[in-house]
Amino acid sequence: MSEEKSIREIRLEKLNKLREIGVDPFLQEKYDISHGSGHILNHFDSLQDIEISFAGRIVSLRIMGKAAFAHLSDGEGKVQCYFKKDDIGQLAWDVVQLLDIGDHLGVKGHLFLTKTGEKSIYVKELSPLSKCLNNLPLGKEKDGEKWYGLSDTEQRYRHRHLDLICNKDVRKMLVDRMKIVSAVRRYFDDIGYLESETPVLQQIAGGAAARPFTAHYNAYDLDVKLRISLELYLKRIICGDIPKVYEIGRVFRNEGVSNRHNPEFTMLEFYEAYVNLEDMMTRVEELFKFVSMHVFGTNVIQTQGIEIDFSKPWKRVDLLKELEERSGIKPEELSELSSALVAMKRVGLPTEKEDNLGGIIEKLLEKFVEPHLIEPTFVIGYPVETSPLAKRDPNNPKFTRRFEGYIGGREICNAFSELNDPIDQLERFNQQLQERAKGDDEAHPMDEEFIYAMECGMPPTGGCGIGLDRMAMVLTGSNHLREVLLFPMMKPE
Repeated sequence: MSEEKSIREIRLEKLNKLREIGVDPFLQEKYDISHGSGHILNHFDSLQDIEISFAGRIVSLRIMGKAAFAHLSDGEGKVQCYFKKDDIGQLAWDVVQLLDIGDHLGVKGHLFLTKTGEKSIYVKELSPLSKCLNNLPLGKEKDGEKWYGLSDTEQRYRHRHLDLICNKDVRKMLVDRMKIVSAVRRYFDDIGYLESETPVLQQIAGGAAARPFTAHYNAYDLDVKLRISLELYLKRIICGDIPKVYEIGRVFRNEGVSNRHNPEFTMLEFYEAYVNLEDMMTRVEELFKFVSMHVFGTNVIQTQGIEIDFSKPWKRVDLLKELEERSGIKPEELSELSSALVAMKRVGLPTEKEDNLGGIIEKLLEKFVEPHLIEPTFVIGYPVETSPLAKRDPNNPKFTRRFEGYIGGREICNAFSELNDPIDQLERFNQQLQERAKGDDEAHPMDEEFIYAMECGMPPTGGCGIGLDRMAMVLTGSNHLREVLLFPMMKPE
């Protein structure tokens, strides 16, 4: 810590000296840039006869007698700059002596090749644009130059700005995540969906089985909850005869943290009237195909050491059949709670706290099936107890017209042929209230306003929710959710 303070004190002294000679690096509001690093390096030959104006952060600096070299990075790439005292004048040369790694600098000059063949800017004018007062973390030396790196995982997450500056791979992953969200929007906009915004603070937080965060409205003296899903308000919009709607928004679930879970995350939900579960599968396939191509230029993605080809249709499997194949438990054993408990005990899972048939089935799925769902797969047909917002399967009313999508053993999406019968929906909510009374605080609450909207007429509808953080994990090949979150929640130091 004392070393960091001494570095800061030295840099503050340099800042004061700059101001003493009439140069304040924080005074300039704007700097006109003629070309970015990529354009300069890729069109070097055609730009040699014109003046170049460029700006970036100093990532290397070498002062040698009456000349100096620096690399400026604009985030996308870096360009070498050459300063010669006799050409820039005494004042500018004094400024060069007071520069540090991490400062932002604007330069004007012409392009030339150094004796070593490096594409560079021969600087004629320079403008300090900010002063870095802290020491950026040094990395390994490469090709004679010191590069920056930040390897401590916790510090990377706490100080993401340093991570973005210092680690190129991290920067690319997080920029790709931003591009993924942009491409998702483009896909839905192109096919006629309308983007919506729904309340974050809600009196009744529904649409998922999760424990909400609570807050308080001072103006109304009213306790409210942060939303756990986007579903119920988006379906109200469907009830209002807007047939295609989507939202990308933050949702909040007061639950554990893991490499797949973060209490605050980004959800995509989309709903379309007059379509069914199979249409939602098509939408998901098209979405991943569109996004992978537009962000990465290919449908073939490497993730977790496996190759995924999104140009191919996803595999489709029946939940009970897949469970039988992986665990040996026959579908008829899962028709009643008593026989399901026997089967669960037989395969070595604890049964003491199990009193819900749907919950047992999903626990068996998680244990025996999910780890094997490596290639993109839709698992179809979930129990009604755990799917209170999905249509019943007319061929098996104890199950629903619901699927979950998996890639690399991870759940990626959840979709229904949406329940649009308000009488059935009311019965489901009442069943959920019974579960809540027995101690399940994640059971779905009663939402009478949503029931009223359904009673006004909800058309047949398909709907789907996709965790965009998990989608970004798959497409970027990340193994941990925090790698694709710019600012994951951290305990205070």
